[in-house]
Amino acid sequence: MEIMLAKTAGFCFGVKRAVETVYEQVDKGNVYTYGPIIHNEEVVKDLETKGVKIIESEQELKELKQGTVVIRSHGVERKIYEVITEKSLELVDATCPFVKKIHKIVDKDSAKGKQIIIIGNKNHPEVMGIVGWCNQPPIVLESVEEAQNLTISPEKEISLVSQTTFNHKKFNKVVEIFEKKGYNITVYNTICNATEDRQKEAASIAKQVDAMIVIGGKNSSNTQKLYDISKKECANTYYIQTLVDLDLAAFESVSRVGITAGASTPNYIIKEVHGSMAEDFGKMFEESLAEENRISAGKIVKGTVIDVKDEEIILNINYKADGIITKNEFSNDMNISLKDKVQVGETIEAKVIKTNDGDGQVLLSVKRVAAEKANEKLEEAFNNEEVLKGVVTQVLDGGLSVTVEEARVFIPASLVSDTYEKDLTKYKDQEIEFKITEFNPRKRRIIGNRKMLIEAEKKAAKEALFARINVGDTVEGSVKNVTDFGAFIDLGGADGLLHISEMSWGRVENPKKLFNVGDNVKAIIKDIQGEKIALSLKFEETNPWLHADEKYAIGNIITGRVARMTDFGAFIELEPGVDALLHVSQIAKEHIEKPSSVLTVGQEIEAKVVDFRLEDKKISLSMKVLLPEDEVVEEEIATEE
Repeated sequence: MEIMLAKTAGFCFGVKRAVETVYEQVDKGNVYTYGPIIHNEEVVKDLETKGVKIIESEQELKELKQGTVVIRSHGVERKIYEVITEKSLELVDATCPFVKKIHKIVDKDSAKGKQIIIIGNKNHPEVMGIVGWCNQPPIVLESVEEAQNLTISPEKEISLVSQTTFNHKKFNKVVEIFEKKGYNITVYNTICNATEDRQKEAASIAKQVDAMIVIGGKNSSNTQKLYDISKKECANTYYIQTLVDLDLAAFESVSRVGITAGASTPNYIIKEVHGSMAEDFGKMFEESLAEENRISAGKIVKGTVIDVKDEEIILNINYKADGIITKNEFSNDMNISLKDKVQVGETIEAKVIKTNDGDGQVLLSVKRVAAEKANEKLEEAFNNEEVLKGVVTQVLDGGLSVTVEEARVFIPASLVSDTYEKDLTKYKDQEIEFKITEFNPRKRRIIGNRKMLIEAEKKAAKEALFARINVGDTVEGSVKNVTDFGAFIDLGGADGLLHISEMSWGRVENPKKLFNVGDNVKAIIKDIQGEKIALSLKFEETNPWLHADEKYAIGNIITGRVARMTDFGAFIELEPGVDALLHVSQIAKEHIEKPSSVLTVGQEIEAKVVDFRLEDKKISLSMKVLLPEDEVVEEEIATEE
């Protein structure tokens, strides 16, 4: 009998991650999963023997006093997170990253008023969880017929997502129906790649065999779809949960059998079924799934350090040849000493680069293992839109190369900041934050974006600033830019304009003589118009006119400086913000044609206050009244002669 075992059979990434997460928590005690962690009774039973209990409803969750609650791979509604938080329970989120991505899509698009359409089984926990993240009622469609019968206003914007395990061909048919109807629709193909690959492989194998076995839990949606796909291609298709359900008599006259399994089926169950179909199953299974005893390029091996030299590490990898790790394949830092980092007898995990390095030894890499693990974290961060931190290890012509746990992320110059920066060298060796906006390791394209974080931070700061400020408030900021007409002050979220006319109670000729970029400034908010903030340094308590009636009372003799002149008189600055008029007739006893004939700008003069009007802010001066009486007499005599 020939057996074709699907390469994609068994745990997918999300399920494996969820199951491992629960097993990591069992030692804590009082561990619960919200619903079965996966749709496989064997796994659930094993967890129950280790003390893990299942919470079946929101009400049951509310009655919980303490403990750790693990969110299953299918995800849950938003309100379940809220209940866990309110109850101060420990939350461990094992939601599949691909499902969480759907939550974010429907949350964001429904908040914008878009109609959410979900393609999937409305009673499946994954779909129920997605529904719980919509901000308005979504539409759930389970079949092509439902899509054909659905009518929506052509003006309504639509966002379409799918259950991650939905049949790929049916999904494409539904999309085609909506496109023909001319709807304003955005399609998100959220079927998991692993699901799509699994379904395609199942169909391919089913076409080639006489009988097909599909292994999985009876409540597993993705396993049911594998069964439906296989049944369509091979009439003799059998759906089983474990070896107990397998009737070997049905395969007595069969020469070729295909085996596949759902994403929630443990490998040991696949092994048991496969072992019953082939006498030498143990050997076949180990070779087809693990290949643990082979050494080939790309394989991960473990070895014991038997020697450490300045430039290389030698490992015993239980092979006919030793493994060699050069310093370059151990770390990106060439300044380290291998003898300080590694000890004889230590166990190291490494990746096979070459099975023969030219000297008959196996060339290994620790660095590449770390990079692959880091890439897995980067992919998860990409799917979850997480903020990452990394060190800038290189400044390139087009941007920055950032290292995150041995993985490299490229941040283009245009995405480094929200403003153009010609010189990026200041970022060298600096730790920066960013998000992954493109992840394609096959094409070596892992793109980071720092700009979006800065923009989001500034937007939040601006909103916070405008929420708290009002006209008349005193604020502090730093000078961001100085122009001929004023200075722009960074208030921490938005800039305020300090116009030249508001810099002093007196006249300011050149703002650049008063302020430098970076100066700290305390100012008053004079006006707010939309996002424009007008500032002033004219604090009322410093208003020079507050006590002007005492300082410049009629009869007081004052000293001032000639600020400017006209044909009818000169304006005298008594102090910044207070000018007085010295009329041409009050300069001297004799007739003067123009003030400029006897006075110069900047000249200091002494005069007497002859008029003071506070309401009009007007002061009149006279120099003439201070002249000695004999000058008056001499002038009169000269006139008579």
